[in-house]
Amino acid sequence: MISVRDVWEGTGSVLVASRGDVSATFTNPAIDSRSVQPGDLFFALHGEHQDGHDFVADALSRGAAGAVVERPMEVVDGASLFHTSDSLEALHGIATQQRARSNARVIGVTGSVGKTTCKEIVAAVLGRKYEVLKSEANYNTDIGIALTLMQLTPEHERAVLELAMYDRGEIALTAQIAAPSVGIVTNIGPVHLERVGWMGGIVEAKAELVEALSADGLAVLNGDDARTATLARRTRARTVLFGMSEQCNVRGLDVQSRGLDGISFRIEADGASVDVSCPLPGKHHVYPALAAAAVALDDGISLAEIAEALSEVRLDQRLNVIAGPSGSTIIDDSYNASPAAMLAALDLLRELDGRRIAVLGDMRELGAAEEEGHRSVGRRAAECCDVLFVVGDCAEITAAAAREVGHADVRTLSVGDEGTQELRSELREGDYALIKASRALELEKLVKALVAS
Repeated sequence: MISVRDVWEGTGSVLVASRGDVSATFTNPAIDSRSVQPGDLFFALHGEHQDGHDFVADALSRGAAGAVVERPMEVVDGASLFHTSDSLEALHGIATQQRARSNARVIGVTGSVGKTTCKEIVAAVLGRKYEVLKSEANYNTDIGIALTLMQLTPEHERAVLELAMYDRGEIALTAQIAAPSVGIVTNIGPVHLERVGWMGGIVEAKAELVEALSADGLAVLNGDDARTATLARRTRARTVLFGMSEQCNVRGLDVQSRGLDGISFRIEADGASVDVSCPLPGKHHVYPALAAAAVALDDGISLAEIAEALSEVRLDQRLNVIAGPSGSTIIDDSYNASPAAMLAALDLLRELDGRRIAVLGDMRELGAAEEEGHRSVGRRAAECCDVLFVVGDCAEITAAAAREVGHADVRTLSVGDEGTQELRSELREGDYALIKASRALELEKLVKALVAS
């Protein structure tokens, strides 16, 4: 609950018009008038294509009890208007204030690949002992983090937040608002390289999380990823490395895949160990599980409790397993793609019994790493699938790399009805078909067409 005084103190704004109770409280923050519920506080933010001020009237008509604005607006009965020079800074200010008032331990998660999965697993494991708030869906920018922090209540003991990075300075900003006690970096790779320009810039951007930690904080770093492990030198906080190599404090050993049914492995830490059976498919899920274990161990949760939590973890995964044409199985991972994520998906495909088909599209925003990124995927695909379909502007790069290492059945798939029909006619009983690309290629439309009756 956010009071009128909270808004004044958190933003330095002026209550310019009020037909409501000055002692009232606001239920939730909102930035989209369509989602407004009675009692909400609406923030009129400037978007890339729209201005929130154009929707203040709509928000108030839906029951918003107040709005934070930058220019004069008409107020309605029961509502209050707060005038500020910058609505976004006002949102940040209130969120920072709410965070400072909370005793919750905040865990920030960033990385080039797997941060959403890691956030979900950390929240699930900590949830065995604590009341946990986690950032939802794509609430991983400064706006999303602020909206999440404004949901903190006295009952929340932990908050797990995903911190996205599109350019340098963004993680520093979100860390300033969230003041995390723990920072997890899953890995560092050439994602957003086209925007940042060089790998050193991406390392600098990811380092902003651990640099924001205090001396009594905890940095949880992937010890198997050289770029990530070096961040230990960039933080005042205590450091724990997770991974499978000997240098790691929390190690995963004896990793076994059960295909789409999940994985099993052993966690070893501080001279003790526990066997884990986890329902998440793909060996790459060991890493976020180990990161969660590292955080939980530091937070007083035993290895046995961690193993039990991991055995029951369920994610609203972007990867969907769907019944396909002619008795085939579609592995729909079309939401997004990077080289590391593509290789992990191909490794999962390789673990399955049956004829394996991969439909792979472009990976965007790789910049100077574009050619090598697609070549690495082509080479791995040659090892993991029986038939490779390539889609998009970089299709020939992927195809050429697969052919160079001896893959004989590589085909270019067109987008649209013709491509759908070609793939449909190829699939037969017992086949597994992985479909993955960057979101811009919209391969989810291919999946939808394939499974349509």
